Amino acid sequence: MPKNTNSIPVNHFGDELDSGISIEKMSVGRLPGSEEAEQSHRHDRHSFFLLETGLVEIEIDFKKYTIEPSSIIYMHPDQVHRMLTFENVTVSSWGINNENLNPEYLKLLEEITPAKPLLLNKVTFSIFSEAVSLCIKFSQRKNDKLYHLLLKDSCNALVALVVSQYMEQAKSPDKFTRFEIVTKAFREALERDFITVKKPTEYAETLNISTPYLNECVKNTTGFSVSHHIQERIILEAKRLLYYSGKSVKEIATELGYDDYPYFSRLFSKVTGMTALTFRSKNHD
Repeated sequence: MPKNTNSIPVNHFGDELDSGISIEKMSVGRLPGSEEAEQSHRHDRHSFFLLETGLVEIEIDFKKYTIEPSSIIYMHPDQVHRMLTFENVTVSSWGINNENLNPEYLKLLEEITPAKPLLLNKVTFSIFSEAVSLCIKFSQRKNDKLYHLLLKDSCNALVALVVSQYMEQAKSPDKFTRFEIVTKAFREALERDFITVKKPTEYAETLNISTPYLNECVKNTTGFSVSHHIQERIILEAKRLLYYSGKSVKEIATELGYDDYPYFSRLFSKVTGMTALTFRSKNHD
């Protein structure tokens, strides 16, 4: 059962010099049987995991993923996750906050939603493994005059490797249709503004196009209307807060930009087919 807190727990990576960057390699036999180990949480930075051996099952925003050896996964700071099982795992992990992240990489990472595990081929995995090992060695040279810059640049190089892998499996931008380009821009705006912007007309204005055309693009690309995507994004955040925090439904409504609590309650029921309290009760059983 999730811990009853007023907010979703945020795990802070341990970097000794408070640099905003962390990297380590560890081997673990099995998941510790403790509430803290199983508790859902967010990270205080962008986090990356390279699985070398073992098998990991993880839940990210209510979806379960199985990660096999020679895989990599990226998690955005907003994503709520928890470990379900892992055994005989060897994993390298690194994290970096927005302040230290190359702005261009940050922009590209924002487009990886949701980030699913990627299985790497033998050559690519070897490159990752060598790069991580080198970065770990840099992280141990704390007395170097340019320690922070060295750590920052090497970690950004690892991020670039990850981004390149996700981009390789995505459709090339020069092959996007006009509908897909508009839909991509809408999704970026939605992720950025969903708490304050609730109407399709407002997103259309932001993108300098008409509301009917925005709807046409999004529906043609995804099969769903702009309103559907807005509601789904809001309800995802509501589910996170209902499941992982002890806030009341009214507090959650306010946090998500709804002063009209009854309206928010009706919206939740409409999208999910159950009341917010029913969702919380069902998922805490």
